[in-house]
Amino acid sequence: MSPSNTLHLYNTLSRRTEPFAPLSPGCPTMYVCGPTVYNYVHIGNARGPVVFGVLAALLRRRYGGLRYARNITDVDDKINAAAKELGTPIAAITDKYADAYREDMAALGVAGDFAPDIEPAATAHMPQMIAMIERLIADGHAYAAEGHVLFSVASFPGYGKLSRRDTDEMLAGARVEVAPYKRDPGDFVLWKPSTDDLPGWDSPWGRGRPGWHIECSAMAEAHLGETIDIHAGGVDLQFPHHENEVAQSECAHGGRPFARFWLHNGMLNFGGAKMAKSVGNIQRVHDLVKAHPPEALRYALLSAHYRQPLEWSDGLIEQCVRTLDRLYGTLRDLADVEAEPATPASIEAALDDDLNTPAALAEIARIAGEARKAASTEDKTALKAQLLGAGKVLGLLQQSPADWFARGASGDDDARIQALVDERNEAKKSRDFARADAIRQQLADEGILLEDTPQGVRWVRKRA
Repeated sequence: MSPSNTLHLYNTLSRRTEPFAPLSPGCPTMYVCGPTVYNYVHIGNARGPVVFGVLAALLRRRYGGLRYARNITDVDDKINAAAKELGTPIAAITDKYADAYREDMAALGVAGDFAPDIEPAATAHMPQMIAMIERLIADGHAYAAEGHVLFSVASFPGYGKLSRRDTDEMLAGARVEVAPYKRDPGDFVLWKPSTDDLPGWDSPWGRGRPGWHIECSAMAEAHLGETIDIHAGGVDLQFPHHENEVAQSECAHGGRPFARFWLHNGMLNFGGAKMAKSVGNIQRVHDLVKAHPPEALRYALLSAHYRQPLEWSDGLIEQCVRTLDRLYGTLRDLADVEAEPATPASIEAALDDDLNTPAALAEIARIAGEARKAASTEDKTALKAQLLGAGKVLGLLQQSPADWFARGASGDDDARIQALVDERNEAKKSRDFARADAIRQQLADEGILLEDTPQGVRWVRKRA
């Protein structure tokens, strides 16, 4: 079966699920909106990189390659404000938090086939942005006014086709700056002047800096061409950011489509509201990966369909830790079975169905359940191969069971715990049940749980 008949993705532009195939034979292209690097990102910001990383790996398997760009926004008024507050150069802020972002994403498994191979930074693409703005002005889609350059929304009849809103509705639902130099209230900034205390670049319109929207259009064009296959990001970016990208890109490219597929992930809710810095209900990835097993955080981000909201909580993390305990426990029970990862067709089918990660996770649980009941070496080998292969395409179950269960502890501590387990076993054999119960309670107080298995008593830590 050809790839175009298997992978189906929900396209925000058409509001339906469509079969995906690249524009031309060979390597598809994908662009994902990256972070504005002025602080540590919260876990909601990680949902897109994790989920769309699974898609990137799928495309690489399916088509033999992928050009995947995820940008870094390193010029922005929020960055300027943070630098001014700390009295430090802009680059000191952006370099620090760009590095932190990369480290946090890598901790969540956004690496290798799950990671972008192009990471363009806005400040490295000023000539491309200026050139695109000049084309828009020349074609009557933008105009200069009082040191600003603005895109003329009225010049693009298709404005609103992505978010499916009319202009009045869009203006009513957005924070739109109504300035005297605008011809229309909905016109948006492509270039704005910089005072001496702000970063700026020379341009035909004076020293200034780009508007947010033009950055992504120019970087996508520079690295992926005029029409890209997939553009992805959070649903909160659909308007105005993505809508404005469509308008300026298609006008700059003579009406050619900017992106064939638009994918939008749902938001994380936490404490009864959308997780957002402005609300103050955020949990930073930088802190979470220190407090919990990062693989459990990744599992949690994949546990709901990407287009749906995800309710984030400590309970969800704990549930994912327990689930991974069971899965790694299954692999530990199969330690004497040699098997190479083999992706089950059922996992590929789940991912082909608009990246249905909950269905894929349910399939992993089913395979593990069968593996625990398997009697023959042949069945155990086949099921272990499927379990490892299923985990591999989702970025899960790739460490050894020993490493998973030893998280957060030293080898000396492991030896101490095992010695207590062995002592308890001897106490039970000698019918010293009081001592056996006391050891079990001691271990339980330390967060160590004992499990009776056909292979003997094993222990697991409740938390990292």
